[in-house]
Amino acid sequence: MIFLTTLPLFWIMISASRGGHWGAWMPSSISAFEGTCVSIPCRFDFPDELRPAVVHGVWYFNSPYPKNYPPVVFKSRTQVVHESFQGRSRLLGDLGLRNCTLLLSSLSPELGGKYYFRGDLGGYNQYTFSEHSVLDIINTPNIVVPPEVVVGSEVEVSCTVPDNCPELRPELSWLGHEGLGEPSVLGRLREDEGTWVQVSLLHFVPTREANGHRLGCQASFPNTTLQFEGYASLDVKYPPVIVEMNASVEAIEGSHVSLLCGADSNPLPLLTWMRDGTVLREAVAESLFLDLEEVTPAEDGVYACLAENAYGQDNRTVGLSVMYAPRKPMVNGTMVAVEGEMVSIMCSTQSNPDPILTIFKEKQILATVIYESELQLELPAVTPEDDGEYWCVAENQYGQRATTFNLSVEFAPLILLESHCAAARDTVQCLCVVKSNPEPSVAFELPSRNVTVNETEREFVYSERSGLLLTSILTLRGQAQVPPRVICTAHNLYGTKSLELPFQGAHRLMWAKIGPVGAVVAFAILIAIVCYITQTRRKKNVTESPSFSAGDNPPVLFGSDFRISGAPEKYESERRLGSERRLLGLRGEPPELDLSSSHSDLGKRPTKDSYTLTEELAEYAEIRVK
Repeated sequence: MIFLTTLPLFWIMISASRGGHWGAWMPSSISAFEGTCVSIPCRFDFPDELRPAVVHGVWYFNSPYPKNYPPVVFKSRTQVVHESFQGRSRLLGDLGLRNCTLLLSSLSPELGGKYYFRGDLGGYNQYTFSEHSVLDIINTPNIVVPPEVVVGSEVEVSCTVPDNCPELRPELSWLGHEGLGEPSVLGRLREDEGTWVQVSLLHFVPTREANGHRLGCQASFPNTTLQFEGYASLDVKYPPVIVEMNASVEAIEGSHVSLLCGADSNPLPLLTWMRDGTVLREAVAESLFLDLEEVTPAEDGVYACLAENAYGQDNRTVGLSVMYAPRKPMVNGTMVAVEGEMVSIMCSTQSNPDPILTIFKEKQILATVIYESELQLELPAVTPEDDGEYWCVAENQYGQRATTFNLSVEFAPLILLESHCAAARDTVQCLCVVKSNPEPSVAFELPSRNVTVNETEREFVYSERSGLLLTSILTLRGQAQVPPRVICTAHNLYGTKSLELPFQGAHRLMWAKIGPVGAVVAFAILIAIVCYITQTRRKKNVTESPSFSAGDNPPVLFGSDFRISGAPEKYESERRLGSERRLLGLRGEPPELDLSSSHSDLGKRPTKDSYTLTEELAEYAEIRVK
């Protein structure tokens, strides 16, 4: 806005052109408050040679041509005016001095419009000037705010009201300026077209809180009830500040997660969700959601929200922690070891939160850690008792997972003390229980002969393995007496172990061979002998029962791989194991033996070794009881 305190240049031009031609000057526009008055400044000129005795003038409303019969605002000759202007218009200027200033009072909205002046010098010397003034009837002060108000930068806001009524002078005051600054009044100023205004200024440094603030200006006229107010909202530009965001988020695997980022800025910011430099979503908005459906541990991490506009930027981060049950534990380390070696086994898993890790063996806790993802089990010197199945269990509040693993401890054979031989009737059975890893080869050695266990000896040896125990049973049928000794030998790549098997119940064998009938005959013979000795007192005759001598028995070495050819494996295993365990007195059962079909297929074995061995054993003991 340009304010002039000197006469307009036009007045100088009018003075210089006196005696030149018809001309007039008035402001192109002028404003005034409703109910007040307005003085429209006006100057005109005409040729000097006309020299009129009296100068008259007419003001028209909205049209310069008399033939259109426009409303007469003021007429110096007759004082006859249009009814709308009766009592409202009068001439302030002196027409003889070429001053045509017009005063309008009690302004109302219908008086707003164009005003034209017509000079009347008498006769044909009349001229309607094309120059005119537009009157604007207003009700509010004019508040001028700079086009850009930036936070932190000082700004000037002005309140301007027209002051063109000589009868009423406005007074200005600010409304809602508290906290912004103290106003200063410049007073009455002249505009470039000769009109007058009252101006008040307000200087302040805006903050982001001032954005949208409603600032008002009031114009009042002393000694009247007239008051006019105007308002303007401050549009303060400022950079974004993120004001709304999730705190750290914990979510269970598979659930839905919604992350919110809201920013305060003017203008609206560009909001961007990012993770590890990758843009996930963006939009120009006050707030932006990032929805994650069925979250997985892979989405665990830090998410960043960036807000930016032309005046700056802001960013914040939020951590997403995906909670989930332990994954199946992984086990690595030594799984096969030799007795005495050190073994280290590592069990690890992944979970959130970290789990409780425990290693069990046969329900016994060997090692445990709390809130760790790894657990190490160390066995300084493994023993056969360390062999077996282990469990690594990981658990947290969201679930439990477990993994099994086997530790194999290899060691030389051990022949357990429960190994022995037993006799019942005409059968001798020997039990050899060996603990070993890897599986040993087991042999039974009789004094007179060594026979390596192979396919031909299957009818004599039965073997069964359970874990680290190998149970081998040697069965000899048709035995008249107990062999002097039986040695069990076990061998693997770590060593050899031998044990002479003790006998249990050897005295039963002879009476089992004779049977009840033989006992009665023997008793009768004994009575006869006693009577004979008593009666005759002759030399005593001793009758001895023939038996096989130990020297006639061939030493036999029997092995552990025993199966009955042609019979179902399950049936053969159960039949042999049951009869042999009864004979050996295992588990407290009486040593009875069912020999009805023990070797029904013995003569049918096809190999030469089997046939030869059968013939040799026929000399040692009968296989079938007749």
